[in-house]
Amino acid sequence: MTDHFTIRNKSNAVSMQIHKRSLFILTGLTLAVVAAFLVSLSAGSSYIPLGTVVQEVFGESEQAFVLNELRMPRVWLAVFVGAGLGVSGLILQGMIRNPLGSPDIVGVTGGASVGTVLFIVYLMGEVSIQWLPVASVTGAGLITVLIYLLSWKNGVTPMRLILVGIGVSALANAVVTMFMVSSESAVASKVYLWMTGSLYGANWQEVKIVAPVVVALVIVSLFFTGVVNVKQLGDDVARGMGVRVQFFRVILLALSVGLAGAAVAFAGGIAFVGLIAPHIARQVLERSFGILVVGSSLIGALIVLLADIIARTAFLPSDVPVGVFTAGIGAPFFIFLLYRNREGMSE
Repeated sequence: MTDHFTIRNKSNAVSMQIHKRSLFILTGLTLAVVAAFLVSLSAGSSYIPLGTVVQEVFGESEQAFVLNELRMPRVWLAVFVGAGLGVSGLILQGMIRNPLGSPDIVGVTGGASVGTVLFIVYLMGEVSIQWLPVASVTGAGLITVLIYLLSWKNGVTPMRLILVGIGVSALANAVVTMFMVSSESAVASKVYLWMTGSLYGANWQEVKIVAPVVVALVIVSLFFTGVVNVKQLGDDVARGMGVRVQFFRVILLALSVGLAGAAVAFAGGIAFVGLIAPHIARQVLERSFGILVVGSSLIGALIVLLADIIARTAFLPSDVPVGVFTAGIGAPFFIFLLYRNREGMSE
């Protein structure tokens, strides 16, 4: 009896220590995002001292127009896009139980690209820009259903889903390229900039559309913490504990598609954020899904903020698309994961 209580007390102590460590790390990540936010407002073609930036946040400054109308919307869009992609990747990796899963690799972003480009080519100017995320999410949803159906053969194996997703994503990119080269030069230029993944020209209207969608879906995903934690033990165990695996898999997939679609609707195909952010979160935080959701959102936001700072300052006066830098980091990381999981390629 004494041994039992001793073991339980030690287990509780270890659990409390893990929770404190995760809380400490999440606090550090939050402070890092705030710091990157302020630096991003300061950086650009013309440097604005951090003191002036802080003064504008809490009052008025001489740089009010530049900060409020040009930089602030871009920085907020980077935060919500990064958070959406980070959580979308986390859900997708957990759902298919494969570390290679992310919206851009599996093809979700490719579908969103097709929906967005069709909107830009045929509906821009005719329909309110507020419908752009709907077109993006619809394209992502349809492509995801197609990938799932093509991957089905007595069930869906994670590696088969990844490989089919890569193929469908390539097809989606080909469709987007076809629309780009067959459109007018102004439209083609806009589509090309969107494909590379850019925050250039962000405005408050875009932020007001994306922000509530991403925030709402991230909050909703937190309600599935218990289900996902049980599902990590395996589908058979989850079914044995009364979890409706297929039902919740569809809901989680819809959440992932919604987050990815909303994130890329205005920022474009910013690659590999959904792959990198969840991996970093799992390395530094405990494996509870709720904590990983918060961690992945903060890390995703931090990655996009830092990439955008580099994009705006490294090659002045040019403003390089932020997707160039996330792809430069993410592509080698993906190759490394592919190499490390090469034994699973035979599935």
